[in-house]
Amino acid sequence: MEREARSRTYTAVHRLIEWRRYKEALQEAEQLLRLEPEDPDAYALIARIHLHLDEYEKALHWAGEALQRDPENELAWYVRVGVYYETKNERMFRETVAEAQRIDPYESHYFFLKANLLNQKGKYQAAKDELLQGLELSPENALYLAALSYTEALLRNIEESRRLDREAIRYDAEAPHALLYLAWAASQRGDYDLQEAYMKTAVRLNPEDKQFQDEYLEALQNGHALFRAFLWPTKFLRRLKTWQIFVAWIAAWVLFKPLVVVFIILYVLAHWVTKGIVHVRVFGWRRRNS
Repeated sequence: MEREARSRTYTAVHRLIEWRRYKEALQEAEQLLRLEPEDPDAYALIARIHLHLDEYEKALHWAGEALQRDPENELAWYVRVGVYYETKNERMFRETVAEAQRIDPYESHYFFLKANLLNQKGKYQAAKDELLQGLELSPENALYLAALSYTEALLRNIEESRRLDREAIRYDAEAPHALLYLAWAASQRGDYDLQEAYMKTAVRLNPEDKQFQDEYLEALQNGHALFRAFLWPTKFLRRLKTWQIFVAWIAAWVLFKPLVVVFIILYVLAHWVTKGIVHVRVFGWRRRNS
């Protein structure tokens, strides 16, 4: 009876994660610990949920609890790799992913993450090699195919990039992050209409994601001179970091106090104008259903 209850709870947690209802998933996962306090898989699952919530310290804590009970728990190592990748701790990422791949050599996502870091360093051929290994394990993964299309575009293998673009779309035309990589690939090839179309779909699928909004604005600027002129200042303001905003406010206050008011107005205007442009271009003038 207890085994059946645990099985049902595991199924419920995974379903809630798939639906992105992470808070509810966390509550269900905590039930698993009440049923079996020493279950390493339950600890690892809680760590995974915290990773989805961008709660990286908590994710590491719960992954550590899982590894105390099972030093080769695959999900716990997956979470640790994800945390170090997302927090850009490259040294710890490399150490952790090496151990994670020793424990689970068939996890294709590790090759994808390593390829991303290599692309960021301009090591495009090495990134391609990693992606090809990932695709050997998961040949129909639209995200990996899209990332390879982007890498081929960086290598200036334009026709191969386009072929991979078509293949990725054939497997999944509505995977938001795959569309993001395909948009980057299209931009590298100079296919700006396609870049805009991909980002428009990605924003429609994930309307609250700020990265997708910014990438869509980038696509608009690439394809339209009018948007380039209009959106450059707002894009600049939206990309300011918190400390940069704070320094700008102090400088404005020291130089001329009314500039603080002007800066605040411009920053708020940049936020709402860009959100408005994205909304109108993606959804039209109609009110989006809640």
